[in-house]
Amino acid sequence: MAVPLGIAKAVRAGSRFDLLTTLIILVGYAIPGFVLGVALLVIFGGQLQWFPLRGLTSSNWHTLSWGAKVVDYLWHIALPVTAMVLGSFAVTAMLTKNAFLEEIRKQYVLTARAKGLSDRQVLWKHVMRNALIPIVTGFPAAFVGAFFTGSLLIETLFSLDGLGLLSYEAVIRRDYPVVLGTLYLFTLIGLVTKLVSDLCYVWVDPRVKFD
Repeated sequence: MAVPLGIAKAVRAGSRFDLLTTLIILVGYAIPGFVLGVALLVIFGGQLQWFPLRGLTSSNWHTLSWGAKVVDYLWHIALPVTAMVLGSFAVTAMLTKNAFLEEIRKQYVLTARAKGLSDRQVLWKHVMRNALIPIVTGFPAAFVGAFFTGSLLIETLFSLDGLGLLSYEAVIRRDYPVVLGTLYLFTLIGLVTKLVSDLCYVWVDPRVKFD
């Protein structure tokens, strides 16, 4: 959602839509994840009762059909995922906007428009390819970081059995095999993320070689 929003903001730079969405996402970025989680719990879980307050599944989850299990799981993780990713959502949206704005103002865009190409053709066939370089290379790290940064507080708040809470409890209990296991898993995720970023860089910009 952040990338299309950033593109829309770049195309409508300076408009009322751009100013309003910038205000909203910057407010979301400024609010810590656990504070937002508390607000979501109070409003949508307590007062409106639209979402459950804790856990990953309902008590009757094993009796549900396959489709109902998926819906129930998504229903339970909606609030914690929103609280975790909103900060990274703002960063990705603003990065996309700035990357597209920088490309839109370059000389080749003016040349393409002077040749009679429509704004849609210029945006998707010319600007898109060059603007994707900083976005694609940074997206894997931002995506993984959104789900692990501050996960301990979110998991504690929503009573979720996640990796952050598991590693913290292992340190408190001095359960060294679990500590080393979680550390190994986090390190492996980081290495895979870096590899995916490098591969995406080559895919977007064929001029880059790792010889």
